Amino acid sequence: MNTNRARRSRAAVVCAAGVVLSLAACGGGGGFEEESAAPQQSTGPSKLQILIGTSGDAETAAVKAAADGWSKKTGNTAEVVVASDLNQQLGQGFAGGTPPDIFYADAARIGDFAKAGNLYAYGDQVQDAGFLDSLVKTYTYDGKLQCAPKDFSTLALIINTDLWTKAGLTDADIPKDWAGLEAAAKKLTNGKVTGLVVSGEWARLGAFMRQAGGWVVNEDGTEVTADSPENVAGLTQAKKMIAAGTLKYAKEVDSGWGGEALGKGVAGMTIEGNWIRGALTKDFPNIKAKVVELPEGPAGKGTLLFSNCWGIAAKSKSQAAAVDLVKTLTATTQQMEFAKAFGVMPSTKDGAQQYSQQFPDDAAFAAGGEYGQGPVNAPGFDPVMAAFNTDLEQLKSKEPKAILESLQKNGTAALGGN
Repeated sequence: MNTNRARRSRAAVVCAAGVVLSLAACGGGGGFEEESAAPQQSTGPSKLQILIGTSGDAETAAVKAAADGWSKKTGNTAEVVVASDLNQQLGQGFAGGTPPDIFYADAARIGDFAKAGNLYAYGDQVQDAGFLDSLVKTYTYDGKLQCAPKDFSTLALIINTDLWTKAGLTDADIPKDWAGLEAAAKKLTNGKVTGLVVSGEWARLGAFMRQAGGWVVNEDGTEVTADSPENVAGLTQAKKMIAAGTLKYAKEVDSGWGGEALGKGVAGMTIEGNWIRGALTKDFPNIKAKVVELPEGPAGKGTLLFSNCWGIAAKSKSQAAAVDLVKTLTATTQQMEFAKAFGVMPSTKDGAQQYSQQFPDDAAFAAGGEYGQGPVNAPGFDPVMAAFNTDLEQLKSKEPKAILESLQKNGTAALGGN
């Protein structure tokens, strides 16, 4: 699992300063002409190149083992290449006309890749795999499922159980709604401990917007809905807790992210994804953490979803073999092997259920797959969301309505150019 996907909005800030820069400069998306015709497909055994971003040796080894197994079974070959900078290397491959056959494609970049003619939209060939509906929606652009979801991550509420008990809280106090979140955060806030610590970005605070029934764009991604009353309500809830001193950004407690704050004992709770398990085990092995679903808002449950898919290049000369390999990689049995090897959650409905059964402590993460909201996948939207992050950093002093009006203006301009 590429954990950078979930913190990708920080990286996008690099491009935010220059919206006039081509998307290609920000890594791999636009700036290239649409394909005029499909490439001539090769005959005989195929030699595929797979470009991945990796969370570490376990992920690399697992993907290589799966690719090797497919190669032995089919007589084809598949070389796994670990990218040092996935977006940059994809951009270079697309620009030079020599992209990898298969590659990790971030959900937020699908529109960029598709509009530029860089993707082979093979979704109709894998639609019977039983992927989660939320993931199908995430990877649908221009009315087509562009690629097969590789796996997914969601946000949940992670509790430092020692601090929880110390504050006199029990399982009965686990927040079910915003009022419960406020109450628990208030009891946890004491001395150096802040009740809830999160990263000050849309990829965390956006969960409040979803719980209020809002989001940045409408259901089919054709209209910006940023300045809706629902979104104002979501950010107002976060601002209310900031004003009460029960919610702080990670940097305010000398932490790089919520997981570090939880591990250092300065956060009673945080909102993070399932990558936090590995991080806590590695860096804070003595911390005991409990994972529960995020509390409901006025509109019910809401969380954010992060994912990569198996992109196939429009210029690949081995598209049929590439699709066959992707079918192997996304089979529930194979995805469960990946889950055991490096902690990802399977992208299929059956796989998510099996994951919950085999890893009950993390069932809350898997549950979010049923209602999670993926990132905006419209072309050219990265700089818009990066600017949104910059404004969210100032939520303590800025009004939610003003922040969202700015997002509405920037988002509408971006959509208007697509």
